[in-house]
Parts: sequence; structure tokens; C-alpha cells
Amino acid sequence: MKEIMEAHFRELDEAARTKKQKVAWCTSVGPAELLKGMGFQVFYPENHGAMLGATRMATDLIPLANAIGYSPDICSYLTADIGSYLKGESPISKAYPGIDGPPRPDVLVFNTNQCRDVQDWFNFYGREFKVPVIGIQTHRGVGEVTRAHIDSIADQLKAMVPKLEEVSGKKLDMEEFKRVVGLSRQCTDLWKEVLEIAAHKPSPLTFFDGTVQMGPAVVMRGEQRAVDYYKLLLAELKQRIEEGVAAVDGEKYRIYWEGMPIWGKLRELSTQFAELQACVLASTYCSSWVFPALDADEPFESMARAYIELFIVRDEDYKEEYFARQIRHYGIDGMIFHDAKTCPNNSNDRYGMVERISRRFDMPTLVIHGDLNDLRCYSEEQARTNIEAYIEQLAEKRGQ
Repeated sequence: MKEIMEAHFRELDEAARTKKQKVAWCTSVGPAELLKGMGFQVFYPENHGAMLGATRMATDLIPLANAIGYSPDICSYLTADIGSYLKGESPISKAYPGIDGPPRPDVLVFNTNQCRDVQDWFNFYGREFKVPVIGIQTHRGVGEVTRAHIDSIADQLKAMVPKLEEVSGKKLDMEEFKRVVGLSRQCTDLWKEVLEIAAHKPSPLTFFDGTVQMGPAVVMRGEQRAVDYYKLLLAELKQRIEEGVAAVDGEKYRIYWEGMPIWGKLRELSTQFAELQACVLASTYCSSWVFPALDADEPFESMARAYIELFIVRDEDYKEEYFARQIRHYGIDGMIFHDAKTCPNNSNDRYGMVERISRRFDMPTLVIHGDLNDLRCYSEEQARTNIEAYIEQLAEKRGQ
């Protein structure tokens, strides 16, 4: 993992420095396959935002973005990333000596399937770097995905091509585009298999492992090295199952995590759950990079379907049924909802979902209030106490 992630960032840095390849910045579930198929090196600011959170740099950088008018209530990936740019500090330069930070973009490409904030985020950099900002406006609150939805997104993808050709100086090569989509499909299938292996009892994998292992699925989909990485990981996980190795020794409780990770507290939370013999083994978040609709024979249409079938853009009925399938598949005992202060789009506890899930499955649930990056929104002491009480509740339900 360390080796291929370093290679990813060094290739981006070289492209930006030497101008041998154009660099596109892309939102996490933006049209990466199209960009890579057209020869761009692709950088993901949301990945950089997560790095800022995991390294605990974010909380100090967010106020810099607030000071130029970006509210503390909006996405803390956005505010941390802009703060990083303003201060000229990045975890990339600390992890990989010789790299100054994120590569300068030639074009910025967004998809609002995550939220509207990504558009405003990219527009900031468009003004700073004076490069084009283009994107896809995605439908939200989608129940059944219809032909009209898919055609709408596919048309927007196709409309990007002339501008991307202008920036790259190359015509779209359909065969190369299809090859990249095919690799992306292989990557997503393997990543799905990795996540689903956690259904085994005891689970060989935790949600906290998943937040690290998802790296190639996020930034290297469409590349052979991501496919190769997940084949190796899958083989290792299967071996752990054969040898009876559990991710959490003495696994007693199986927990589902709904919502964003609290990046700056992953280690503390992982340790606490392990000490309580509770395995947080599945999540909506890590499954966000599973795109079974991708099809190399229909690249535009299948990308459109993949990007609008995402959990985050679906309506409440779809989400409740999705949770029901996950609870049954993984044999879940309890469900924890993370209400992230600056990410309402990924906080699904605000419209009665918690109560509906509790009643439907006669399952204790817990809401943790925090944030993905801004640790000022998170009380560690309160969260620790609530988690301890919650596990006691699960034990009482079992009569232990």
C-alpha cells in the first residue's frame, strides 16, 4: 500500500513539474475513468482532505478558510483543504520528501453526487489557478433510477469531452477509455469482495482497516495496480479466515458504522471497540466506491448509472432498505450513526432513520456527534462514555 500510494503522488508531482501529462483534479466519485482514458493524471482533493484529517492538521487549518469567508458549517474537507493551500502546508510533502504538495491542476472536474460543496470548492481553485472548472449536476433524493436519470448524466459526461480534448490537446480514444472502464470495474468488483468478506464470523477485517485499504479504490480505479493490489489483499484475508484469525480478538458484537469516519480519531476508536470485543466490521462509507454498473462496452451510460446509483443521492426509502440488506448480510448486532457536523449529506440520523431501524430490527442504536475533520465538533470523553454504555446495552439485550 505504502509503495503504490507513494508512486501515485510522485507521478502526479512529475506530471505537474515536467508538463509531460496534464493534471485533472476530480471529485471522489467524479468521472475519473474518462479523465484517465484521455491521458490525464488525476488528483482527488477529497483524498487530500481525508489526509489532513487523519494527520490532525485539519483543525488548525480550517480557521484560515473561515477567515476568507468559508463558513465553519460547510464541508470540513473543503475548509481544511483551502486552509492547507493558503498556508502552504500539506501532509503530502511530509509523507513524500521532495513533493511540495498537491499538483497544480490544468482542469477541475466535479460531480455534485457527493454534495454541492464540491462545486464551490473547485470554483475556488478555478479562480486561484485560472483553469477551467467543468462538472456534472446530479439528481438528488433519487428513488428508482430511471432511463431519464442515466441519459441526463451520460449527456453531461459526453458534453465534457470537447473541453477536455481542448485542455489535453488529444482526441478521445474510445478503445483506451473502454480499457480504463474495464479496469475500474475489475477494481470495484474486487473491493466489493474485500468488504463482503467481513460477513465471516469472526470478521477478518474492520471498518477501520477498510478506511485505509480503500485508498487504491478511491485514487487508482481504472489502473492495473489497483486490481493487482486487491487480488493480493483478498488472498491474505482468505488465508486469515482459514487460519481462524479475527480482526478483533474474542469478537462478541458486530457493529455497523453509518456515516463519515472521524479521521483524527480512528486509532482511538479502533482501540476502544477492540477492548470491548466489538468489531465494527461494515460501513456505508467504505462501500461508496463499489460501482457494479460499470461496463466497458457502454462506458458513458454505465458510468452515468454507476454514479447515480450511489447511496448518498438516494431517497430515504432506498436508504432504509439498503441498511436492512446490510444488517442481514453482515449479521449485525448494533448500528452506530455518526452525525458529522459539516457533512449533512453523509449524516443519515436526522430524519427518523435511527428510530425506524431500531424498531424494525429490535436493535439498539447509537448516535455519535462529531465531524470528519473538525475535531472541535467532537467530544472524545463523551463519545467514549456513550460507546461503553452502548456495548453494555448490547450485552444486556443478550442477557449477558
